Amino acid sequence: MDAQETIKNQVSGSPVVLYMKGSPKFPQCGFSNLATQILDACNAQYKAIDVLADPAVREGIKIYANWPTIPQLYIKGEFIGGADIMRAMHESGELQTALDGAK
Repeated sequence: MDAQETIKNQVSGSPVVLYMKGSPKFPQCGFSNLATQILDACNAQYKAIDVLADPAVREGIKIYANWPTIPQLYIKGEFIGGADIMRAMHESGELQTALDGAK
């Protein structure tokens, strides 16, 4: 299975998926840390995927979403954005609404 197929299966296999550097308990970059804090503040249940553990996924996810940076959030298979977009959506309440719709 190639990286694109792996990613497609991951984003469609869970309602909320966060591609990040590290894990929610041990984020390896500030933006990944911010993303997990936002999701935790929303009481979101999500699957975290550590891109540092798989170089093919780390590069492949940038191509998959045509988005150059990590973290990346997917809700119901749809690319939402990175940490800055997540922060803006959280502040407006839009992220909570999207997360509630994914349950």
